[in-house]
Order: sequence, then structure tokens, then C-alpha cells
Amino acid sequence: MTHTSSHPYDALKPDTILDGMEDAGFVVNGRLFALNSYENRVYQIGLEDKPPVITKFYRPGRWSEAQIREEHEFTLQLLNADIPVVAPMALPTGDTLGRTGDFLFAVFPQRGGQAPDTSVTDTLFRLGQWLGQLHNHGDTARFIERPTLDLINGMTANTEFLVRENWVPDDLRPAWDSLVPDLIEHCKRRMEDAGDVHQLRIHGDCHAGNILCRDEQMLFVDLDDCRTGPAIQDLWLLLNGDDLERGRQFGELLEGYEMFRDFNRRERHLIEPLRCYRQIAHCAWLAKRWNDPAFPRFFPWFAQPRFWSDQILSLREQLAALQSPSISIPGQF
Repeated sequence: MTHTSSHPYDALKPDTILDGMEDAGFVVNGRLFALNSYENRVYQIGLEDKPPVITKFYRPGRWSEAQIREEHEFTLQLLNADIPVVAPMALPTGDTLGRTGDFLFAVFPQRGGQAPDTSVTDTLFRLGQWLGQLHNHGDTARFIERPTLDLINGMTANTEFLVRENWVPDDLRPAWDSLVPDLIEHCKRRMEDAGDVHQLRIHGDCHAGNILCRDEQMLFVDLDDCRTGPAIQDLWLLLNGDDLERGRQFGELLEGYEMFRDFNRRERHLIEPLRCYRQIAHCAWLAKRWNDPAFPRFFPWFAQPRFWSDQILSLREQLAALQSPSISIPGQF
């Protein structure tokens, strides 16, 4: 399948990037290195007589300026509360958000490190401690502009988009069309098991790749997906392995987390619905970005029928997981 059209980054040339930085008040030295990023465009930019900085150019049309500013405000609030996040720098203009042409951009200090090893007990405990503190602060105010995580409507809209835009091959449509309603129905049942879940400001995409570890220090990065949602959304992505291993990991996370904040144990029923939502949302994300040349280049398998047959198999496994008992924590439930 071929979906072609102009994409939002056609106009983002090296001169545009450097001119935008200079207009914001930076003295650049011309060094520009593209970093690995798909949703936005991210660059290391050299400055005269100063360390290089990391500049993120937001994808036009994804977030409004008000939503991006709310992300910045939340991140800076966390930083000021001594929670280890990489926050946007104040530009020489005094703002945290710059503009060049149709692009909004933010500048961040360069930070090094590697993803945490979540198989290490102490690492999970410490991550839990920081997430408990992050959520305590996230619960002190509410987002006005940022979205709320909406599982059922999100899954419905994304599956309808994939079908409407003919991404699911015709020969696999009967399997897809019969599977999706069952997935949504069982997600609803799990959500009923969870009951009335408290919503707060969360990181939103807190997987190991968005955490840097170096010299025994941890840094949460990339709050591009921060939103209103349940606390469990910032915990479950750190779990991996079989049910027994994930239960042990969950216990370690909560031991650290509950040193600072209570956790509603019923939220564990949301893990499999959240996993289902994420899998479908990932497919829709790739489809919606297919006119960006970076996506066919880095995800060539997405437009192949084999990908969709594998997705259906994986979603059937997800349906089985939704029908199985929720994750348990040894010695607690």
C-alpha cells in the first residue's frame, strides 16, 4: 500500500533550524546533528563557547501551542519540586518556546545516560519512589489543555481509522472485524473491575527508554505525551517478562512508590486494557504518519500483509490475557 503526500517537515531545513535558534537569541556555531526521533525532529546544536544543546521541533498540528506550554509548565514544576526531569531551558528571549516559520521548538540541556535495568530490584524500588513523588505533584493541579487518556473511545477511533483508510488487508478484515469488538468488550469488563479510578497529571509514556540512568542518578525525559490519566499508566510500562516476574517487579515498584503515595490496588485491572490500547494506538500512529518519509524508511514492514497477520495473532493473545486473572503481587493479593 502506498500513501503519499507532502509531510510537515519538508520545510525544516538546516538553515531554518539554525536561523530559528539565532532568532531566539542563541549564538550557534553551525554544528548540527540529527538525533533518533520519529514523532518530532530532534537535533544536537552546537553553540559558541558553550556546551551543545538539544532542540526539539514539534510536529506541526499535533499539539496546540497552549498544550505544549502546559507540558513545559508541568515539567518545570516537577523540576522545581526536585523531581529529576529534563526540563526545557529558558531561551535568551525569556520564553521556553520558540517559533520559526510553522514550527514551535524547545531547547533542552544535553544529558547522557542509559535506560534503567528493570531486572535490578533496587532500580525498580528507586523508580517507584520517584514516581510516587511525581504523582504527588501531578495531583496538586489539573491539566486544562492536555488530553485525558480515554481507552475505549481511543481504541474505537483508532480501529475505525485503520479500517476506513484500508490499512487492514481485505483477506484479514473478517478476522479483524470479529476480534476488535471482543477486545473492547473485555477491556470494558476489566475497567469495571478497576472501579472508579482517580485521574491525575502523569508522564504518560513512562517506559525505560524515557528514563536516563548515570552515576546512580535517574532522569525522566520527554514529557511530550503527558496527560491526565490513572497512576498505573506510569507504572505498567516498566514491567516485563512472564506473569510471575511482572508481579515481582510490580511489588518492588509499589514498595518504593508507597513510601510517598498510596496506590489503589484495583488499578492493576487496567494493565491489560492499557496494553491493548497501546498496541492498537501504535498501529494507528504509524498509519497516520506514513506520509512522513522517516516512517516508511524506519518501519518498512508496516505496509506488508505479514505485519497485519502478526498483529491479529498478537491481539488474539491479548484477548486471552484480558480473559485471564489480573497481575498479582506475591504476598499482597
